[in-house]
Amino acid sequence: MGAGHSHGSHRRAAASPVGAGPRRVLLALLGLVAVLTVAGLVTLWPESGALDEAGSRADFAGPGVTFPRADVESLESREMVVTVVEGEDSGDRLTVEVPPQVAESGLRAGDTVLLRRVPGGGDVPTSYSWFGTERTDALLWLVIAFAVVVLLVAWHRGLFAMVGLAISAGLILAFLLPGLLTGGPALMLGLVCSSAILYVVLYTTHGFSVRTSAALAGTLVGVAITALLGVLSVRATRLSGVSEGGGLLQSYGTDLDFQGLLTCAVMIAGLGVLNDVTITQTSAVWELRAASPSMPRRLLLSSGMRIGRDHIASTIYTIAFAYTGTALTLLLVLRLYELPFLELLSTEEITTEVVRTLVTSIGLVLAVPVTTAIAVVLAGRGDVEAEPVAGPGV
Repeated sequence: MGAGHSHGSHRRAAASPVGAGPRRVLLALLGLVAVLTVAGLVTLWPESGALDEAGSRADFAGPGVTFPRADVESLESREMVVTVVEGEDSGDRLTVEVPPQVAESGLRAGDTVLLRRVPGGGDVPTSYSWFGTERTDALLWLVIAFAVVVLLVAWHRGLFAMVGLAISAGLILAFLLPGLLTGGPALMLGLVCSSAILYVVLYTTHGFSVRTSAALAGTLVGVAITALLGVLSVRATRLSGVSEGGGLLQSYGTDLDFQGLLTCAVMIAGLGVLNDVTITQTSAVWELRAASPSMPRRLLLSSGMRIGRDHIASTIYTIAFAYTGTALTLLLVLRLYELPFLELLSTEEITTEVVRTLVTSIGLVLAVPVTTAIAVVLAGRGDVEAEPVAGPGV
């Protein structure tokens, strides 16, 4: 394994040769985890029948209710005139009330909205109400802009990253969410899904190399630490894991372990930053070794950790600000009440965000020295040619 051109040629490497012993141990451990991950996917994969049964208990809109599209003709104050363009009443012209925030969001003639149609019966006429705004076109252009920017800046590495992201989304949609909805063990589902995502994302994006394998090992350790701390913290803080959406799930009678679901959410939320930190650390160690092939491992470790400490500081800010932004509306409401800080911590929502931030940050911080140490052991001495790569990495 090594870094090189995708067609298998050799070039001067930033990495140096790796001893056979450490490399075999690393590959054996990663191979074992890969086998356990595949076994977990096979064992925990939800049955379609169970998922259908869980879905049958959830009645989103009531019998006969549909959501046809309609074109906006005019909008005045809180009323809009629309023409239904699909369904049983296609072509009908209606006047529908909209919430004030919708009327002030920029909605105008020519836009498409979704209506909620409740069929009538007997002397009760069919009724229509506003349900949502059609945003498919705007989101599609945003996705296209994202893909173009990534490809222009990151070239083939960006392409492989998007492929890995798509596969990860598929795993979450096809495995994790159905598994949780059918009452599967949330902690195990989270661990298996996280492991599968990491194997796909790291090797797809960065190629099959010892450097990537070192980052993967460090990231897996970080996920395990995050999972353990998540379980302990959720239990210690007596969090129920039942948010507004959780209450809705409870009303449908789904057999969910909400504390396990919260721990699972913490793991998934931390994957991105863990991956970022571990890849950076292994790359830093490899470059330091290439710049100074004779550097003792002790100095290589200390140099790598100096880089890691800077990365830890900036990434912790990233985590804290990301969660703050997510909970900003809730924070505004709580600030309006002017409750003391300790009373704020007694609320489920605030404590959940605090636990999520701290657990993810601890897992991140501990993953840095672990990953750096693994990279130092694997980055051998000497300035030699790299092995041909077997994957997309460069």
